[in-house]
Amino acid sequence: MTIWGKFLKFDHINRIESMEKRKVQRYFIASLGIILLVAIAALQSFTEHQKQIKGGAHMELHSNAFKQKEFIPDKYSCRGADINPELTWENVPEGTQSFALSVKDPDAPIGTFVHWLVYDIDKDARKIEENSIPGKQVKNNFGKEDYGGPCPPSGVHRYYFRLHALDIESLGKIKSMEEFDQKIDQHTIAKAELMGKFEK
Repeated sequence: MTIWGKFLKFDHINRIESMEKRKVQRYFIASLGIILLVAIAALQSFTEHQKQIKGGAHMELHSNAFKQKEFIPDKYSCRGADINPELTWENVPEGTQSFALSVKDPDAPIGTFVHWLVYDIDKDARKIEENSIPGKQVKNNFGKEDYGGPCPPSGVHRYYFRLHALDIESLGKIKSMEEFDQKIDQHTIAKAELMGKFEK
């Protein structure tokens, strides 16, 4: 092969390598752009969520009967009066149209056991009185609508009181525990949790 032929071949190879490099660069730039857009969207979503919370604080749920991770008094269990404890909350996000409350035991032998489901609680409410019905109820795993207190067969169980701030005034007629969970997931803008323990 002549020197000129070798030069042309070398030049051809260089052009191919240069084209491949440009393709890689374009792919890298495009990928970087997508990652940047996703990051910006996530940051905007986070910022918007923070704006919903007054003062930047998270909604909190409390009870005068027990504190976080403490044992629930017998009065609020099947061993006592079996009535709901008083609950209060604060730092409610702007845009809240109603509240919903669930009380569940994830340590039950059959899986999560539902003790109480209440919804359409008034948006201006900041307290659920002891032994009261603050909204509409859904039939629980006891087969009744009213609150059913802790009543584990054995060992220490955890009971999660979860308050949901919702973006809707009414959830309509809810016929099952599954429907309650689905609608709550769709409309929750903030959530507060209080966990108490109980051993029979």
